[in-house]
Amino acid sequence: MTLFGTDVLRVEDHALLTGTGRYVADLDLPAGALCVAYVTSPIAHAAITSIDIDDARAMPGVVDVVTFADLDVGPYPAMSPDFPAEAARPLLASDRVRFVGEPIVAVVARTQAQAEDATEAVIVDFDPLPVVVDVESSLRGEVLLYDGRGDNVVVTLSGGDAESRVDDCEVAIEQRIVSPRVAPCPIEGRVSASYWQGDHLVHYSSCQGVHPIRSLLCAALGLDPTMVRVISPEVGGSFGAKSRSYPEEVLLPWLSRRLGAPVRWLPPRSQDMVGLGHSRAQVQTIRIGGRRDGTIEAMDAHIVVDAGAYPMIGALLGRSTGTLMSQVYKVPHIRWTMQAVATNTTPTVAYRGAGRPESGAMVERAVDLFAAEVGLDPAEVRRRNFIAADEFPYTTPTGLEYDTGEYQTMLATALDAVAYDELRAEQRARREAGDAVQLGVGLATFIDRTAGVAGTEWAGIELRDDATVLVRTASNPYGQGHHTGWAMLVADRTGLPMDRIEVVHGDTDVIPRGGVTGGSKSVQRFGSAVALAAEEMVERARRLAADLLEANPDDIVLDLVSGSFSVAGTPARSLDWAALADAGLEERTGLACEVDFEGDSSYPAGAYVAVVEVDTETGGVDLRRFVSVDDAGNILNPLLALGQTHGGLAQGIGQALTEEMVYDADGNPLTSNLADYGILSAAELPSFDALLQQTPTPSNPLGAKGIAESGTIGAPPAVQNAVIDAVHHLGVTHIDMPCTPQRVWAALDAARTNA
Repeated sequence: MTLFGTDVLRVEDHALLTGTGRYVADLDLPAGALCVAYVTSPIAHAAITSIDIDDARAMPGVVDVVTFADLDVGPYPAMSPDFPAEAARPLLASDRVRFVGEPIVAVVARTQAQAEDATEAVIVDFDPLPVVVDVESSLRGEVLLYDGRGDNVVVTLSGGDAESRVDDCEVAIEQRIVSPRVAPCPIEGRVSASYWQGDHLVHYSSCQGVHPIRSLLCAALGLDPTMVRVISPEVGGSFGAKSRSYPEEVLLPWLSRRLGAPVRWLPPRSQDMVGLGHSRAQVQTIRIGGRRDGTIEAMDAHIVVDAGAYPMIGALLGRSTGTLMSQVYKVPHIRWTMQAVATNTTPTVAYRGAGRPESGAMVERAVDLFAAEVGLDPAEVRRRNFIAADEFPYTTPTGLEYDTGEYQTMLATALDAVAYDELRAEQRARREAGDAVQLGVGLATFIDRTAGVAGTEWAGIELRDDATVLVRTASNPYGQGHHTGWAMLVADRTGLPMDRIEVVHGDTDVIPRGGVTGGSKSVQRFGSAVALAAEEMVERARRLAADLLEANPDDIVLDLVSGSFSVAGTPARSLDWAALADAGLEERTGLACEVDFEGDSSYPAGAYVAVVEVDTETGGVDLRRFVSVDDAGNILNPLLALGQTHGGLAQGIGQALTEEMVYDADGNPLTSNLADYGILSAAELPSFDALLQQTPTPSNPLGAKGIAESGTIGAPPAVQNAVIDAVHHLGVTHIDMPCTPQRVWAALDAARTNA
């Protein structure tokens, strides 16, 4: 029986559940290890007039106190050559701070408590400067963040049609939409450690890819890659925020060399809430046009991205927002423009979906507005505009080539599962009765682009002398279940049981090359590389078995049930993997295979339905039911896929209802801890009805598409549309996320006032 497509329990979980998993904080570093803590800015924008470190140096256990004046390295490497040189970020603030949480001073002590205590003794004098915290004010340029520049724009992009065609349509709608700034909040923060063995650096990082971290360290510190070993042990979550390291981490090797001792950095949650990158943070103006019969003919959007104080990858994510505007619809004309601007806030980075959730939310909100304007049910408008199954591959006006899809079937499955017609009947009854608690039904049909960044991914496999198989992978898991998935792929191809297959990852001395694990590319690229390497090993094993059995290689077959090779038709004489392992070192060396696999992007899709109840007297929202249908191609392990779906839905629903990083006018973060920042718990969520649909893709040999980020794309607009649907008959046409009780009540109050 093949394992592909079956529920297989995760092999990684025993260590995690029994407390034997090793995170950076658990590592036994070499003797004399020191602890690093940072003094960070309590003010959003100011000139640094002086730094007094004398008292901190005299504190118990303090070994060193470092400011920018001590550094001979940096700046932090820019993500893009298009970013202005003036926006380069120092590893420690020099003469100016630009956001609350920016590191200014590094304190090194013998214990974590001593380091943190000493940071309180550092005295930094500031001369406050004007602050800008919202993108529209930043565009006006009244407050400038960088000397030598006349504006705050760090990148400008556009795509699609040369001109907008919305004004040519029979019906045209415009809406300003705010995609709220959110904090990724992984359980494990930005921990890391460094030490030197002679001229060789060993660096531990909680990250999404050891090779990109090595490249960044080398670029910032002037090191040769052969001098640097980066290791990633267990990673307690990331969601995109650890795809790159941060200045505080980049400085650790320099501190370790300066002091001749290992150093470790364990930031508290309060620092991570404003130091670990935020995301989303867009203000979008979308225009949608079409005919009264519900046909959508044109869309255009202007997207303003909040880059935060220094441009990182978040400044570039508007490109994905724009290029994916077609979503699942056959829209002839699309135009998008984007500006990313600096503000006195935490820099923005990738977060689960990385530009695609912003696109899905923008377009799905616009489709509902269009449906209301032409007087059609939102489901019907979607049906009339879907790309048909026989139109693939389909090239969008923004230049993407969709691989496969069954959008009509996907939506029909979701509507049947939720009993859509019955819900609409219940909604009509509540409206007619004037109930205080109204019912809302929200839809989202959306596309994702997975494995969207070009590049190859590496895998290696070898038969060891004890007849076990070692799989080395460039994938860097942080919760996805890669060790289980890759063992399944090898077991299916070799006939070996999964407990005879070991998967290793996350060490640049063991894995020769690799990229970032993200973009929902794991099964498509890393998995395909593992599968192809396993197939190559089996082919070489067949030739070795032929030599040992004195037969033609074409006559050798592998029995996947017993895991043994034999001559076709004569199974009595066979060789299992143990026999091949005993054949000799030279022969076994030939069974070590490596593969680099790239493949094309794939385009998974989803149809989600959210059912909410809204208390019109208080603005309270209760999510009553959520149905998701995800089409992610061939599913390797449904248990893993649904786990990813559930996690994505929880994060997406949180964004729709409660999550937002809020700043006051002076740039002070008001939601900078987990008491104030509204992460949902299981108690606030219903049991999800998560369904899977499989439309294989030709972009990789497994026919797999990604699924890990789909929940964060479809859930926010489904819930947002449901909330607005519940109160639309009362005059409410739009509510920005998060749809908090205060925001819902304010919209209802405004509608009553304007009635």
